Amino acid sequence: MADPPHVAAVVGSLRERSHTRMALNEALRGVEEAGGTGELLDLREYDLPVLNVDDEETEDVEAFTEAVREADAVILGTPMYHGSYSGVLKNALDHCGFDEFEDKTVGLLAVAAGSFPITALEHLRSVCRALDAWVLPHQAAVPRASSAFEDGEFVEEKSAERVRVLGERAVEYANIEPDPNCLESEQNVGARTTD
Repeated sequence: MADPPHVAAVVGSLRERSHTRMALNEALRGVEEAGGTGELLDLREYDLPVLNVDDEETEDVEAFTEAVREADAVILGTPMYHGSYSGVLKNALDHCGFDEFEDKTVGLLAVAAGSFPITALEHLRSVCRALDAWVLPHQAAVPRASSAFEDGEFVEEKSAERVRVLGERAVEYANIEPDPNCLESEQNVGARTTD
């Protein structure tokens, strides 16, 4: 555990003017306000091929998974696509496993063009639980994202505050102790197997 805790924020969008990226930058402000250090892991900067377990890892895959593994906490950010999280984030998570997420604190953030992106957050929460991560109860959503930002900054303060608090909680709970194993966690071998 680093002192101060280090938080990696994964941008699950490839758009140049991504609202997800803008929101994660706000979350990283919360990280810094809470005394942590933060790093934006922008998936535009990594060449992550569609996962094929028969292929060897590339340098970019190794760099990305190492950055996630070395972080004390992770914030996953995504736009909502068809009621779920983005394919680019799914592929990035597919390259990860228990080594990157087991017992790690994870915060969730989703943005949507329309109303509250609850299903995207629920789906991400399920994936993180399957990886034995500790997902923060506090999550952040930015509905109607096109009107929440102007010139790359939040103009909707209520959403901005909730996003900053997500960053603060990631620092506050970065060193939470894992629960003792239970029957369910001992049976969770899905990410350890390949087809």
